[in-house]
Amino acid sequence: MGKVLIVANLKSYKNEIEAKNWLEGFKKIKELNLDLSQKEVIICPSFTQLFSFFSYFSSNNINAKLGAQDVSPFDEGAFTGEVSAKQVKDFAQYVLIGHSERRSNFQESEEMLGQKVTRTIEAGLKPIFFAQDAKAIIPSGVKIGVYEPSSAISTVSNGVPDDPKTASDEAAKLKSKYMLEQILYGGSVNSINVASFTSLGVVDGVVSGKASLDAEEFIKIIQNA
Repeated sequence: MGKVLIVANLKSYKNEIEAKNWLEGFKKIKELNLDLSQKEVIICPSFTQLFSFFSYFSSNNINAKLGAQDVSPFDEGAFTGEVSAKQVKDFAQYVLIGHSERRSNFQESEEMLGQKVTRTIEAGLKPIFFAQDAKAIIPSGVKIGVYEPSSAISTVSNGVPDDPKTASDEAAKLKSKYMLEQILYGGSVNSINVASFTSLGVVDGVVSGKASLDAEEFIKIIQNA
């Protein structure tokens, strides 16, 4: 097992001022002198904040990576409104693909998700692919998967996560079926329950949504994972 991946999905929150406040709060992680040798922290802000986060991390020597929340299924070109993997690569190392919110709100098909994975890998980025259950299709080339049942997302479940044992079993099925290097759990993850998922020996990390909007809470998630 490699490093434990701890991902913050900030979704469509934080304008410029709010993002700077989040970053100032997150910078306090340096004061704690946490041992992050076995943990990889990945922050996924909106596209409009990627440069700000990239610049802040660099100038303040913060030990965290960046990921994009989405990517275009097309290569660079005349695709108005799209953000290509080549553009993302300037700032990030990871890309979230297949989140249930995008599947339901934007009707993203399996074909489109496969194209996004292809573009991501071609650009030298690492896709983090979401699967809602063990029957989900994960495209070839994906090494990092996320088991995130849509029923456990905080906006749906009011903060009630999946049962850790169930999550571990489903995650194990996905990991074996698609020969994933790492499998994460997502769905109402917070600082109190995170260890119940990462301590079972199967789940290699977590994706936090709502809880990560508070920088201090996200630091606690990192501590407890």
